[in-house]
Amino acid sequence: MGTPKFSLPTLQKLYESDHKVQLVVTQPDRPKGRGRESTPSPVKQFALEKKIPILQPKKCTSLEVVKTLGELNSDVFIVVAFGQILDKNLLTLPRHFCINLHSSLLPKYRGAAPINWAIINGETKTGVTTMKMDTGLDTGDILLSSKVSISDDDDAQSLHETLAHKGSSLVLETLRQLDSGLLEPICQNSDLASYAPKLKKEDGLIQWNQPAIKIHNLVRGLTPWPGAFSFLESKRFKVCKTEIKSCGSIDQPGVIVRISGHGIEVGTKNERIVITELQPEGKKRMDVKSFLAGHNLIVGKKFT
Repeated sequence: MGTPKFSLPTLQKLYESDHKVQLVVTQPDRPKGRGRESTPSPVKQFALEKKIPILQPKKCTSLEVVKTLGELNSDVFIVVAFGQILDKNLLTLPRHFCINLHSSLLPKYRGAAPINWAIINGETKTGVTTMKMDTGLDTGDILLSSKVSISDDDDAQSLHETLAHKGSSLVLETLRQLDSGLLEPICQNSDLASYAPKLKKEDGLIQWNQPAIKIHNLVRGLTPWPGAFSFLESKRFKVCKTEIKSCGSIDQPGVIVRISGHGIEVGTKNERIVITELQPEGKKRMDVKSFLAGHNLIVGKKFT
């Protein structure tokens, strides 16, 4: 059970393994692009290529869906970024249980956007966890986990790809240990839990009076979506890539203090943020050199 690109490496490894993939359950096709054409999920596209049976319920908890899944007599359900909540009727269908792959080291960062919030909060490590699903929000017993370092160059997209592949291996190892009787589920310590709520577009508004590191981490954590952004002369710009530059003085927050082909230097609460890639509204992402070729930007103007 899965929908976006994050689910694909796990499905691919399951398909190539000795395990039998009986059915792929994924979200209904959604309109996408400028033409708003109905588009299948990445998981559905893979299943079609490999001729795996597909189910696309609008509501996976409907009696008809529960009946269909129950008739499979599956050993386990593997759930990776499916996008719908499973209730008790579904969770009790497999012979063993439902296994969920979550992109954090539980109990930290329960919720919808763990990859983004780990970067926004300046974490230097995160990971993936397989858990035995229950009816709570990422509260099930931990089966296995695997750590990953977050580099200074990572953004949400690069970390997403790393964790998707790391997670696919963890799912296969979880199944191997389940088959061998080696799994020892561990109850989560809720006192150590933190949460990663779903992101909204307005979360990306840059507050230039914050420390440079917080702004830098916000940009990294929100790339590519929803994107950190700011306004310059009432025009909206996505800030896609930044660096931090130490300097001897403190500049006025949001004010452009230096412009070069490498980047636009902007004042913050302490150090400078150097914008090296950005995206004007309605345009593609570009480096600063390309941006300056078509925009007359001067020192002293202020981002708000």
